[in-house]
Amino acid sequence: MASAPHGDTAETGADAKRRPRAPITDAEIRAEFAHHDGAVARVNNGTFGCCPASVLAARSRWQRLFLSQPDAFYFHSLQPGLAASRAAVAAAVGAGGASEVSLVDNATTAAAIVMQHVAWSFAEGRFAPGDAVLMLHYTYSSVKNSIHAYAARAGATVVEVPLPFPVSSPAAVVAEFRAALSLARDAGRRRVRLAVIDHITSMPSVVIPVRELVAICREEGVDKVFVDAAHAIGQVRIDVRDIGADFYASNLHKWFFCPSAVAFLHIRKDEPIASELHHPVVSSEYGNGLPMESAWIGVRDYSAQLVVPDAVDFMSRFEGGIEGISRRNHEKVIEMGRMLAEAWGTFLGSPPEMCGSMVMIGLPGCLGIGSDDDGMRLRDMLRNDFKVEVPIFHNSRSAEGEEMAKDANGDEVTGYVRISHQVYNVREEYEVLRDAVNKLVLDGFSCSKLRPGKVLSH
Repeated sequence: MASAPHGDTAETGADAKRRPRAPITDAEIRAEFAHHDGAVARVNNGTFGCCPASVLAARSRWQRLFLSQPDAFYFHSLQPGLAASRAAVAAAVGAGGASEVSLVDNATTAAAIVMQHVAWSFAEGRFAPGDAVLMLHYTYSSVKNSIHAYAARAGATVVEVPLPFPVSSPAAVVAEFRAALSLARDAGRRRVRLAVIDHITSMPSVVIPVRELVAICREEGVDKVFVDAAHAIGQVRIDVRDIGADFYASNLHKWFFCPSAVAFLHIRKDEPIASELHHPVVSSEYGNGLPMESAWIGVRDYSAQLVVPDAVDFMSRFEGGIEGISRRNHEKVIEMGRMLAEAWGTFLGSPPEMCGSMVMIGLPGCLGIGSDDDGMRLRDMLRNDFKVEVPIFHNSRSAEGEEMAKDANGDEVTGYVRISHQVYNVREEYEVLRDAVNKLVLDGFSCSKLRPGKVLSH
């Protein structure tokens, strides 16, 4: 089997693996991420992730190997390299082998693969018009669009689960899910063909009790379950066999230290329709199984998919590997979240057990975040004027029968920041965010001043 290309060295790869390495130091971590803009407080790993220099170097070696002799690369290196990456993913998520794993560009592509099959099932008469697809209200927008573009257009009834936020416990999510599933089933008059469940919602970020929701789907006769776990691998422990979904997809570029764009789609080995799923880009590998179809969609740069073993090697330099990294990230992000909440007189959007390496913190109500556009303009202001990168969520919903949560001054909290913690982050970055928001409050700033037609005074 081909392995990742290496530079000239007197030491064999086997010798290097046998030699124990010292744990990574703070200086080495800084060196691995020296390509980050040091002038920006980057507390938003959740959107685009990060890739260390050693993995980028491995990617460059793969790219040069291809450019040096493309034919030899195609015939002798590409498929063995991708097989090694699939095996590394399978080992990381508890899959029953590399044959259960397909590598794709991102979780959006994985969703399109599943939704394409749903559309075919309607078109070919296996599903009846009006059969339901269930999804969470906070399902990521591209996946929502895929559900509507494929399933709803083919005749599906789409039902949303209206999750509360802020959320107090997993039980609140379970209760809303059961209620929405009952609505989708329409007293047994309608089949629920697919449930789409996020493992970790993006905005607001909440760890969903996915194993319990999958079990409920099984009890209630839902045909198939697709877990959109775009943020999960590297944030929380994953055992796909224990979770029990038919389809499980996660990005490797967000929290697994791979470059963009690489993700995986896991399909259970005993899933009968595995042979019926196809990559949306039809190539010469069509009909050879989704892992192979995904491994060749024409000439393109496959290097991001080839460096998964190098990302695993990078994580092995940390105590406890990826599980140790995620545990420490969780502890740090909760610590930083509580520090910010105390400074702003607000609160966390969910209990710590429903957070991974990201947490939502309420912003002071006096900032007047009244829409998604307000949140985006405030985000731009924080980036441009304060050099801090953080997503902002506008919350227009509250739990049924409850008032909107309020801050220490009695103002309704309508905006939240989503902070991330990754190995490169330091406390000073969160203090930049803290001080920026405190300055806006002290200056009497309101988002109304950023709306079109308003002129900021200096």
